[in-house]
Amino acid sequence: MDIIHGKEEMLPRVAFAEALSDYSLVLTFKNGERKKYNAKPLLDIPMYKNLAKVFSSAKVEYGTVVWPGDIDISPDTLYLNSEKIS
Repeated sequence: MDIIHGKEEMLPRVAFAEALSDYSLVLTFKNGERKKYNAKPLLDIPMYKNLAKVFSSAKVEYGTVVWPGDIDISPDTLYLNSEKIS
């Protein structure tokens, strides 16, 4: 795990993301874990109103998933709210 200020451990950050047609993300974290995150519930949140239009253009920057239009999801949310896959 990454270390901040030499004391606090952070959750793993995203290394690779694949956007699927069902509004889920297949994520590979920097620790090697692979997980699947269901982003479909976000489509009902006003802050994410444009996510459906740009979902397929997901990319990884600074350890999290981002989209055009300044849309992103916390890397901690991605890690904690995704399901482990093999």
